[in-house]
Amino acid sequence: MSLEILQVLALGRGSLVRDVPVARTSSQAALCNFLKGELDSIREAGTWKSERIIISPQSAFINVSSQKDKVLNFCANNYLGLSSHPEVVAAAKKAIDTHGAGLSSVRFICGTQDIHKELEKKIAKFHDREDAILYTSCFDSNAGFFETLLSPEDAVISDELNHASIIDGIRLCKAERLRYNHRNMEALEKILKETQKSRFRLIATDGVFSMDGNVAPLKDICDLADRYNALVFVDDCHSAGFFGKTGRGTEEYTETRGRPDVISSTLGKAMGGASGGYTTGPKQIIDLLRNKSRPYLFSNSLPPPVVATSSKAFDLITETAELVERLAVNTKLFRTRMIEAGFNVLGDKDHPICPVLLGDAKLASAFADGMLQEGIFVIGFSYPVVPKGKARIRVQLSAGHTLQDVNRAVDAFITIGRRTKVIS
Repeated sequence: MSLEILQVLALGRGSLVRDVPVARTSSQAALCNFLKGELDSIREAGTWKSERIIISPQSAFINVSSQKDKVLNFCANNYLGLSSHPEVVAAAKKAIDTHGAGLSSVRFICGTQDIHKELEKKIAKFHDREDAILYTSCFDSNAGFFETLLSPEDAVISDELNHASIIDGIRLCKAERLRYNHRNMEALEKILKETQKSRFRLIATDGVFSMDGNVAPLKDICDLADRYNALVFVDDCHSAGFFGKTGRGTEEYTETRGRPDVISSTLGKAMGGASGGYTTGPKQIIDLLRNKSRPYLFSNSLPPPVVATSSKAFDLITETAELVERLAVNTKLFRTRMIEAGFNVLGDKDHPICPVLLGDAKLASAFADGMLQEGIFVIGFSYPVVPKGKARIRVQLSAGHTLQDVNRAVDAFITIGRRTKVIS
Protein backbone atom coordinates (compact mmCIF):
# COMPACT_ATOMS: atom_id res chain seq x y z
CA MET A 1 0.00 0.00 0.00
CA SER A 2 1.44 3.38 -1.00
CA LEU A 3 2.25 6.18 1.42
CA GLU A 4 -0.43 8.36 -0.19
CA ILE A 5 -3.15 5.74 0.36
CA LEU A 6 -2.09 5.31 4.01
CA GLN A 7 -2.41 9.06 4.50
CA VAL A 8 -5.89 9.16 2.94
CA LEU A 9 -7.05 6.23 5.07
CA ALA A 10 -5.69 7.83 8.23
CA LEU A 11 -7.43 11.10 7.44
CA GLY A 12 -10.67 9.22 6.86
CA ARG A 13 -10.46 7.83 10.40
CA GLY A 14 -10.10 11.39 11.75
CA SER A 15 -6.43 10.85 12.60
CA LEU A 16 -3.90 13.68 12.61
CA VAL A 17 -1.59 11.32 10.62
CA ARG A 18 1.22 11.77 13.13
CA ASP A 19 2.24 8.12 12.77
CA VAL A 20 2.58 8.31 8.99
CA PRO A 21 5.89 9.69 7.66
CA VAL A 22 5.68 12.56 5.18
CA ALA A 23 7.43 12.03 1.86
CA ARG A 24 9.28 15.15 0.69
CA THR A 25 11.00 16.00 -2.54
CA SER A 26 14.61 17.11 -2.29
CA SER A 27 13.67 20.72 -3.05
CA GLN A 28 10.92 20.71 -0.43
CA ALA A 29 13.28 19.15 2.13
CA ALA A 30 15.89 21.83 1.41
CA LEU A 31 13.31 24.58 1.90
CA CYS A 32 11.99 23.08 5.16
CA ASN A 33 15.55 22.70 6.42
CA PHE A 34 16.19 26.36 5.72
CA LEU A 35 12.93 27.41 7.37
CA LYS A 36 13.76 25.36 10.49
CA GLY A 37 16.75 27.61 11.11
CA GLU A 38 14.61 30.71 10.71
CA LEU A 39 11.95 29.31 13.07
CA ASP A 40 14.61 28.43 15.64
CA SER A 41 15.92 32.00 15.54
CA ILE A 42 12.39 33.32 16.20
CA ARG A 43 12.13 31.08 19.28
CA GLU A 44 15.57 32.14 20.52
CA ALA A 45 14.65 35.82 20.17
CA GLY A 46 11.59 35.27 22.36
CA THR A 47 9.22 36.40 19.61
CA TRP A 48 7.57 33.05 18.88
CA LYS A 49 3.81 33.44 18.73
CA SER A 50 1.92 30.57 20.33
CA GLU A 51 -1.82 30.25 19.94
CA ARG A 52 -3.81 29.70 23.10
CA ILE A 53 -6.87 27.57 22.46
CA ILE A 54 -10.22 29.04 23.52
CA ILE A 55 -13.02 26.49 24.07
CA SER A 56 -15.91 28.89 24.68
CA PRO A 57 -17.64 31.77 22.90
CA GLN A 58 -15.76 35.07 22.75
CA SER A 59 -16.77 37.11 25.79
CA ALA A 60 -15.42 39.00 28.79
CA PHE A 61 -14.96 35.61 30.47
CA ILE A 62 -13.63 32.74 28.36
CA ASN A 63 -12.51 29.16 28.79
CA VAL A 64 -8.93 28.39 27.72
CA SER A 65 -7.86 24.79 27.17
CA SER A 66 -4.80 25.17 29.41
CA GLN A 67 -6.73 26.62 32.35
CA LYS A 68 -9.16 24.91 34.72
CA ASP A 69 -11.18 28.04 35.51
CA LYS A 70 -12.56 30.76 33.26
CA VAL A 71 -10.29 33.73 32.66
CA LEU A 72 -10.98 37.39 31.96
CA ASN A 73 -10.19 38.35 28.38
CA PHE A 74 -8.49 41.71 27.93
CA CYS A 75 -7.04 41.34 24.44
CA ALA A 76 -10.01 40.89 22.09
CA ASN A 77 -11.29 43.39 19.54
CA ASN A 78 -14.71 42.75 21.08
CA TYR A 79 -15.00 46.43 22.02
CA LEU A 80 -18.76 46.49 22.61
CA GLY A 81 -19.10 42.94 23.90
CA LEU A 82 -21.37 42.00 20.99
CA SER A 83 -19.56 38.85 19.82
CA SER A 84 -21.80 36.64 21.95
CA HIS A 85 -24.67 39.07 22.56
CA PRO A 86 -27.95 37.07 22.63
CA GLU A 87 -29.64 39.20 19.97
CA VAL A 88 -26.61 39.00 17.68
CA VAL A 89 -26.39 35.21 18.04
CA ALA A 90 -30.14 34.87 17.46
CA ALA A 91 -29.87 36.95 14.27
CA ALA A 92 -27.17 34.61 12.94
CA LYS A 93 -29.28 31.53 13.66
CA LYS A 94 -32.32 33.03 12.00
CA ALA A 95 -30.32 34.00 8.91
CA ILE A 96 -29.19 30.41 8.41
CA ASP A 97 -32.83 29.31 8.35
CA THR A 98 -34.01 32.10 6.06
CA HIS A 99 -30.99 32.66 3.79
CA GLY A 100 -28.76 29.59 4.14
CA ALA A 101 -25.17 29.04 5.20
CA GLY A 102 -23.50 30.63 2.20
CA LEU A 103 -23.94 31.81 -1.39
CA SER A 104 -21.38 29.72 -3.30
CA SER A 105 -20.89 32.71 -5.55
CA VAL A 106 -19.40 36.14 -5.91
CA ARG A 107 -21.71 39.11 -5.64
CA PHE A 108 -22.17 39.98 -9.33
CA ILE A 109 -23.07 36.44 -10.42
CA CYS A 110 -25.61 35.08 -7.92
CA GLY A 111 -24.23 36.12 -4.56
CA THR A 112 -26.25 39.20 -3.64
CA GLN A 113 -29.19 38.75 -1.28
CA ASP A 114 -31.54 41.35 0.12
CA ILE A 115 -29.70 41.29 3.45
CA HIS A 116 -26.41 42.29 1.77
CA LYS A 117 -28.03 45.38 0.26
CA GLU A 118 -29.79 46.20 3.54
CA LEU A 119 -26.51 46.07 5.47
CA GLU A 120 -24.75 48.27 2.92
CA LYS A 121 -27.54 50.85 3.31
CA LYS A 122 -27.19 50.74 7.11
CA ILE A 123 -23.43 51.25 6.88
CA ALA A 124 -23.76 54.23 4.53
CA LYS A 125 -26.40 55.79 6.76
CA PHE A 126 -24.34 55.18 9.90
CA HIS A 127 -21.38 57.04 8.38
CA ASP A 128 -23.51 59.68 6.61
CA ARG A 129 -22.15 58.61 3.23
CA GLU A 130 -23.82 58.02 -0.13
CA ASP A 131 -23.14 54.31 -0.51
CA ALA A 132 -21.16 51.35 0.87
CA ILE A 133 -19.73 48.07 -0.41
CA LEU A 134 -19.15 44.86 1.55
CA TYR A 135 -15.99 42.73 1.44
CA THR A 136 -14.98 39.49 3.14
CA SER A 137 -12.56 41.50 5.31
CA CYS A 138 -11.27 45.03 5.68
CA PHE A 139 -7.90 43.73 4.50
CA ASP A 140 -9.65 42.89 1.22
CA SER A 141 -11.45 46.22 1.07
CA ASN A 142 -8.12 48.05 1.39
CA ALA A 143 -6.42 45.66 -1.03
CA GLY A 144 -9.04 46.46 -3.65
CA PHE A 145 -9.33 50.20 -3.15
CA PHE A 146 -6.10 51.89 -4.24
CA GLU A 147 -5.51 49.79 -7.35
CA THR A 148 -9.03 50.49 -8.56
CA LEU A 149 -9.01 54.22 -7.97
CA LEU A 150 -5.48 55.39 -8.70
CA SER A 151 -3.33 55.42 -11.83
CA PRO A 152 0.27 56.42 -12.69
CA GLU A 153 -0.82 60.07 -12.98
CA ASP A 154 -1.83 60.09 -9.29
CA ALA A 155 -0.04 60.11 -5.95
CA VAL A 156 -0.89 58.33 -2.72
CA ILE A 157 0.57 59.69 0.52
CA SER A 158 0.58 57.30 3.47
CA ASP A 159 1.40 57.57 7.19
CA GLU A 160 4.50 55.43 7.81
CA LEU A 161 2.74 53.41 10.54
CA ASN A 162 -0.40 52.58 8.59
CA HIS A 163 -1.86 49.10 8.88
CA ALA A 164 -0.40 46.32 6.71
CA SER A 165 -3.60 46.19 4.64
CA ILE A 166 -3.12 49.82 3.57
CA ILE A 167 0.54 49.22 2.82
CA ASP A 168 -0.19 46.12 0.75
CA GLY A 169 -3.11 47.81 -1.00
CA ILE A 170 -0.92 50.74 -2.00
CA ARG A 171 1.74 48.37 -3.32
CA LEU A 172 -0.80 47.03 -5.80
CA CYS A 173 -1.56 50.41 -7.35
CA LYS A 174 0.49 52.23 -9.99
CA ALA A 175 0.31 55.69 -8.45
CA GLU A 176 3.38 57.46 -7.11
CA ARG A 177 3.78 56.19 -3.54
CA LEU A 178 5.03 58.46 -0.78
CA ARG A 179 5.19 58.18 3.02
CA TYR A 180 5.22 60.83 5.71
CA ASN A 181 6.57 60.54 9.25
CA HIS A 182 3.98 59.26 11.70
CA ARG A 183 1.34 61.93 12.39
CA ASN A 184 3.82 64.61 11.28
CA MET A 185 1.84 67.34 9.54
CA GLU A 186 4.93 69.29 8.46
CA ALA A 187 6.18 66.22 6.59
CA LEU A 188 2.75 65.68 5.04
CA GLU A 189 2.49 69.29 3.90
CA LYS A 190 5.96 69.12 2.34
CA ILE A 191 4.89 66.13 0.22
CA LEU A 192 1.63 67.84 -0.76
CA LYS A 193 3.60 70.85 -1.98
CA GLU A 194 5.95 68.61 -4.00
CA THR A 195 3.17 66.62 -5.72
CA GLN A 196 0.92 69.40 -6.99
CA LYS A 197 1.37 68.29 -10.60
CA SER A 198 -0.30 64.95 -9.91
CA ARG A 199 -3.79 64.42 -11.30
CA PHE A 200 -5.26 63.26 -7.98
CA ARG A 201 -3.59 62.98 -4.59
CA LEU A 202 -4.91 60.74 -1.86
CA ILE A 203 -3.83 60.92 1.81
CA ALA A 204 -4.23 57.52 3.49
CA THR A 205 -4.24 57.09 7.26
CA ASP A 206 -5.45 54.82 10.00
CA GLY A 207 -8.05 56.53 12.15
CA VAL A 208 -6.51 54.92 15.21
CA PHE A 209 -3.16 53.12 15.03
CA SER A 210 -3.83 49.73 16.58
CA MET A 211 -0.41 48.94 18.04
CA ASP A 212 -0.09 52.26 19.89
CA GLY A 213 -3.70 53.27 20.43
CA ASN A 214 -3.04 56.80 19.19
CA VAL A 215 -5.46 58.82 17.10
CA ALA A 216 -4.68 60.36 13.72
CA PRO A 217 -4.75 64.19 13.70
CA LEU A 218 -7.67 64.02 11.31
CA LYS A 219 -8.67 67.67 11.52
CA ASP A 220 -5.17 68.77 10.53
CA ILE A 221 -5.06 66.17 7.75
CA CYS A 222 -8.40 67.35 6.36
CA ASP A 223 -7.32 70.99 6.61
CA LEU A 224 -4.20 70.22 4.57
CA ALA A 225 -6.24 68.21 2.08
CA ASP A 226 -8.56 71.17 1.57
CA ARG A 227 -5.64 73.58 1.21
CA TYR A 228 -3.84 71.45 -1.38
CA ASN A 229 -6.87 69.93 -3.11
CA ALA A 230 -6.25 66.34 -2.00
CA LEU A 231 -8.53 63.45 -1.00
CA VAL A 232 -8.57 61.71 2.40
CA PHE A 233 -8.94 57.98 3.02
CA VAL A 234 -9.37 56.69 6.59
CA ASP A 235 -9.18 53.09 7.80
CA ASP A 236 -11.40 53.18 10.88
CA CYS A 237 -11.22 49.55 11.99
CA HIS A 238 -10.27 50.46 15.55
CA SER A 239 -12.82 53.26 15.89
CA ALA A 240 -16.02 52.65 13.94
CA GLY A 241 -18.89 51.61 16.16
CA PHE A 242 -17.35 52.42 19.52
CA PHE A 243 -15.18 55.57 19.48
CA GLY A 244 -16.59 59.07 19.64
CA LYS A 245 -19.69 60.21 21.49
CA THR A 246 -22.06 57.95 19.52
CA GLY A 247 -19.52 55.49 18.14
CA ARG A 248 -19.16 57.12 14.73
CA GLY A 249 -15.42 56.71 14.91
CA THR A 250 -12.40 58.91 14.44
CA GLU A 251 -14.18 61.60 12.46
CA GLU A 252 -16.69 62.05 15.29
CA TYR A 253 -13.98 62.07 17.97
CA THR A 254 -11.93 64.66 16.06
CA GLU A 255 -14.98 66.71 15.06
CA THR A 256 -14.45 66.13 11.34
CA ARG A 257 -17.67 64.27 10.47
CA GLY A 258 -18.21 64.19 6.73
CA ARG A 259 -14.79 65.57 5.83
CA PRO A 260 -12.86 62.36 4.96
CA ASP A 261 -13.75 61.31 1.42
CA VAL A 262 -13.64 57.56 1.97
CA ILE A 263 -13.81 55.36 5.06
CA SER A 264 -13.02 51.68 5.27
CA SER A 265 -13.67 49.54 8.32
CA THR A 266 -14.35 46.07 9.62
CA LEU A 267 -17.30 44.01 10.79
CA GLY A 268 -14.96 41.68 12.65
CA LYS A 269 -14.28 43.80 15.72
CA ALA A 270 -16.94 45.92 17.44
CA MET A 271 -19.70 45.10 14.96
CA GLY A 272 -20.45 41.52 16.00
CA GLY A 273 -16.91 40.21 15.72
CA ALA A 274 -17.51 37.63 12.99
CA SER A 275 -15.82 38.77 9.79
CA GLY A 276 -16.19 41.13 6.87
CA GLY A 277 -15.25 44.66 5.95
CA TYR A 278 -16.54 47.59 3.95
CA THR A 279 -15.74 50.80 2.13
CA THR A 280 -18.11 53.76 2.23
CA GLY A 281 -18.07 57.08 0.39
CA PRO A 282 -19.33 58.78 -2.78
CA LYS A 283 -21.61 56.64 -4.95
CA GLN A 284 -19.35 56.94 -8.00
CA ILE A 285 -16.39 55.50 -6.07
CA ILE A 286 -18.47 52.63 -4.68
CA ASP A 287 -19.89 51.87 -8.14
CA LEU A 288 -16.38 51.74 -9.58
CA LEU A 289 -15.29 49.34 -6.80
CA ARG A 290 -18.24 47.05 -7.59
CA ASN A 291 -17.10 46.90 -11.20
CA LYS A 292 -13.30 46.80 -10.90
CA SER A 293 -12.17 45.91 -7.35
CA ARG A 294 -10.55 42.49 -7.65
CA PRO A 295 -11.10 41.21 -4.07
CA TYR A 296 -14.81 42.05 -4.48
CA LEU A 297 -15.14 40.50 -7.94
CA PHE A 298 -13.23 37.31 -7.16
CA SER A 299 -14.24 36.51 -3.56
CA ASN A 300 -17.37 34.79 -2.33
CA SER A 301 -20.10 36.91 -0.80
CA LEU A 302 -20.22 37.36 2.94
CA PRO A 303 -22.16 34.41 4.43
CA PRO A 304 -25.73 35.25 5.53
CA PRO A 305 -25.08 34.58 9.26
CA VAL A 306 -22.18 37.06 9.20
CA VAL A 307 -24.29 39.66 7.42
CA ALA A 308 -27.07 39.19 9.96
CA THR A 309 -24.79 39.53 13.00
CA SER A 310 -23.32 42.77 11.69
CA SER A 311 -26.71 44.13 10.75
CA LYS A 312 -28.04 43.46 14.24
CA ALA A 313 -24.92 45.08 15.75
CA PHE A 314 -25.59 48.26 13.78
CA ASP A 315 -29.18 48.23 15.01
CA LEU A 316 -28.07 47.93 18.63
CA ILE A 317 -25.54 50.77 18.57
CA THR A 318 -27.84 53.02 16.55
CA GLU A 319 -30.62 52.66 19.11
CA THR A 320 -28.52 53.76 22.09
CA ALA A 321 -24.99 54.88 22.99
CA GLU A 322 -25.07 52.96 26.28
CA LEU A 323 -22.36 50.47 25.26
CA VAL A 324 -20.13 53.24 23.89
CA GLU A 325 -20.48 55.15 27.16
CA ARG A 326 -19.76 52.06 29.27
CA LEU A 327 -16.61 51.39 27.27
CA ALA A 328 -15.42 54.97 27.84
CA VAL A 329 -15.87 54.58 31.62
CA ASN A 330 -13.93 51.30 31.63
CA THR A 331 -11.14 52.85 29.58
CA LYS A 332 -10.76 55.81 31.92
CA LEU A 333 -10.64 53.57 35.00
CA PHE A 334 -8.00 51.25 33.53
CA ARG A 335 -5.74 54.01 32.24
CA THR A 336 -5.98 56.04 35.45
CA ARG A 337 -5.14 53.17 37.79
CA MET A 338 -2.35 51.75 35.60
CA ILE A 339 -0.58 55.10 35.27
CA GLU A 340 -0.91 55.71 39.00
CA ALA A 341 0.69 52.28 39.60
CA GLY A 342 3.72 53.33 37.54
CA PHE A 343 3.13 51.58 34.21
CA ASN A 344 3.96 53.23 30.89
CA VAL A 345 0.61 53.11 29.08
CA LEU A 346 0.71 54.31 25.48
CA GLY A 347 -2.03 55.75 23.33
CA ASP A 348 -4.74 58.37 23.45
CA LYS A 349 -6.24 58.89 26.89
CA ASP A 350 -9.76 58.10 25.64
CA HIS A 351 -9.07 55.05 23.50
CA PRO A 352 -9.66 51.48 24.75
CA ILE A 353 -6.46 50.19 23.17
CA CYS A 354 -4.08 50.53 26.12
CA PRO A 355 -0.58 49.23 25.25
CA VAL A 356 1.50 48.61 28.38
CA LEU A 357 5.09 49.17 27.20
CA LEU A 358 7.66 46.68 28.55
CA GLY A 359 10.45 46.88 25.95
CA ASP A 360 11.94 43.39 26.06
CA ALA A 361 10.24 40.67 24.00
CA LYS A 362 10.98 37.83 26.42
CA LEU A 363 9.72 39.93 29.32
CA ALA A 364 6.47 40.65 27.47
CA SER A 365 5.91 36.96 26.81
CA ALA A 366 6.70 35.96 30.40
CA PHE A 367 4.55 38.80 31.72
CA ALA A 368 1.57 37.56 29.69
CA ASP A 369 2.09 34.02 31.01
CA GLY A 370 2.12 35.38 34.56
CA MET A 371 -1.09 37.28 33.93
CA LEU A 372 -2.78 34.09 32.72
CA GLN A 373 -1.91 32.43 36.01
CA GLU A 374 -3.70 35.35 37.68
CA GLY A 375 -6.77 34.65 35.55
CA ILE A 376 -6.24 37.46 33.01
CA PHE A 377 -5.89 36.65 29.31
CA VAL A 378 -3.51 39.10 27.58
CA ILE A 379 -0.84 38.63 24.91
CA GLY A 380 2.69 39.96 24.60
CA PHE A 381 3.33 41.82 21.32
CA SER A 382 6.87 41.88 19.96
CA TYR A 383 8.83 42.20 16.72
CA PRO A 384 7.83 42.09 13.86
CA VAL A 385 4.36 43.17 14.99
CA VAL A 386 5.96 46.14 16.80
CA PRO A 387 9.49 47.57 16.45
CA LYS A 388 12.39 45.87 18.23
CA GLY A 389 12.76 47.09 21.79
CA LYS A 390 9.10 48.15 21.89
CA ALA A 391 7.49 44.92 23.13
CA ARG A 392 4.29 45.39 25.05
CA ILE A 393 1.11 43.93 26.44
CA ARG A 394 -1.71 45.37 24.36
CA VAL A 395 -4.77 45.61 26.60
CA GLN A 396 -8.17 46.20 25.00
CA LEU A 397 -11.10 47.23 27.10
CA SER A 398 -14.66 46.16 26.33
CA ALA A 399 -18.13 47.32 27.24
CA GLY A 400 -18.59 43.69 28.24
CA HIS A 401 -16.25 44.24 31.21
CA THR A 402 -17.63 45.37 34.55
CA LEU A 403 -15.78 47.85 36.76
CA GLN A 404 -14.92 44.89 39.00
CA ASP A 405 -13.37 43.11 35.99
CA VAL A 406 -11.24 46.14 35.18
CA ASN A 407 -10.04 46.51 38.76
CA ARG A 408 -9.17 42.82 38.89
CA ALA A 409 -7.08 43.16 35.72
CA VAL A 410 -5.20 46.16 37.13
CA ASP A 411 -4.55 44.32 40.39
CA ALA A 412 -3.07 41.42 38.42
CA PHE A 413 -0.86 43.82 36.44
CA ILE A 414 0.43 45.28 39.69
CA THR A 415 1.16 41.80 41.09
CA ILE A 416 3.10 40.64 38.02
CA GLY A 417 4.66 44.08 37.55
CA ARG A 418 6.20 43.96 41.00
CA ARG A 419 7.26 40.34 40.61
CA THR A 420 9.09 41.17 37.36
CA LYS A 421 10.39 44.50 38.73
CA VAL A 422 8.60 46.46 36.00
CA ILE A 423 7.16 48.63 38.75
CA SER A 424 8.28 49.07 42.36
